[in-house]
Parts: sequence; structure tokens; C-alpha cells
Amino acid sequence: MSYLGGKTAIVTGASAGIGAATAKALARQGVNVVLAARDRSDLDALVAQISEEGGQAVSRVVDVTDLDQMRALAAFTTQTYGSVDILINNAGLMLFSYWSDLAVEDWEKMIDTNIKGYLYGVAAVLPTMLEQGHGQILNMDSVAGHQVDAAAGVYSSTKFFVRAMTESMRKDLGVHHGIRVNTISPGVINTGWADKVTDPQGRKAAQELNKIAIDPADVAAAVVYALDQPENVTVNDLIISPTRQNW
Repeated sequence: MSYLGGKTAIVTGASAGIGAATAKALARQGVNVVLAARDRSDLDALVAQISEEGGQAVSRVVDVTDLDQMRALAAFTTQTYGSVDILINNAGLMLFSYWSDLAVEDWEKMIDTNIKGYLYGVAAVLPTMLEQGHGQILNMDSVAGHQVDAAAGVYSSTKFFVRAMTESMRKDLGVHHGIRVNTISPGVINTGWADKVTDPQGRKAAQELNKIAIDPADVAAAVVYALDQPENVTVNDLIISPTRQNW
């Protein structure tokens, strides 16, 4: 028995990687998916693919760091499908540097996307979920939210924040309002991240690490599992990583 059929889900960062795989997996479960990202062409291609497979999907170009745009996304979703049952906060930014690099601009970008973007997503959908008396919010976390590397201090800090906000939301929204909140914490996933590392030595190390990576579809399957539970069950934090990942 599936509990997902007919529900409506917003997926941020949906144009590629884990977001795109999750959108496709949810659509196959009968979920109406609203895809949000900054790249119009990738969104259009994904909507077409989901539609060809018989799923229901629409898209909207959104910058998650803009609260007004996120509120407009929530309004667009209710206007299109009548409700917002699921929010998947997935849009994220992972930039590596050592503290001595003083990469302040990178720090700010990660804080804006990984923290403010998630908070703005919650702020956008929560009024509707409270009025409905139900809903699910899945905050995509990371193994970096469980342990820290010297070159990932700020990124890990944003992911520790995600764990903290989710636990607080669970104790408030879940206990008092029936709105289920959980996280998925992926390990090394093949999303093309390794090829985007700018430092040549760092890129070589990242590409070597990426050889053990698992596919975004594996994370999407975990998302479906976490969400496809009866209303009295919440999967709090699910870590999914390659079998050969040793951290």
C-alpha cells in the first residue's frame, strides 16, 4: 500500500542530481510534483520526461534564497494542484576551502542557499500545512552533517544546522501539529560534483573518491521510503552512503 498517491510535492534544486531523481521517483508513485530550480531548460526537459512516463509535473524558475519567490512558489503550487502536501528542501551548495583561505564569499553563498533557502522553504509552505492539519517536510542533509572535514567547515556547519532545525521542527510541528519532518543524509553521490572542483589536485582527489559513488536514484529511493509511511510514523534521519565509503 502506498500513502503517496495523489499528494503534491515541491522539490527544490530539481533540475539535476538528487532533485531530478527524486522528482521522477515521486511522480512514479502518483505524486503531483512541482519542480523548482534556476535553470529553465533543464526544468522543461524534466517535466517533459515525467509527462512522457505518465506522471504529473509542472515547474517554476525559483531562487531559494529569495523569500518572496519561495512564497510565490507555494502559492503557485496550491493554485495548480490545490494543496502542498510535501516539501523537499534539496537545493544546496557545496564549496570546499580551508579556513586560512578566508573564502568569505563562498561562506555567504552556502549560508544563503543551505540555511536561508531551507528556512524560506519552510516559511513558504508552513501556513498551508498548518491550515490543512498535515504535511511532510524532508530536509536533504549530508554525512557532512554528522562529521567534519578540515576543508569543509562551513559546508558541514550548514548541514549540522539542518539536523538541528529538523529535530526542533519534529518536536514542535510533528508533536503538536501532525506535520512530519525528517532528513536524508547522503554520502558520496555521483552528481557531477567532482568535475566542478576548480583546484587541479583537489579535482583529481574528488574524481578518485567519486569512483565509489552511488547514483542519485539510490537516494531518491530512500526519499520515497521515508515519505511513504502512515501518518503516525516518521523516519527521523536516514543515512545512505556507498558500501565502500569509510567515513
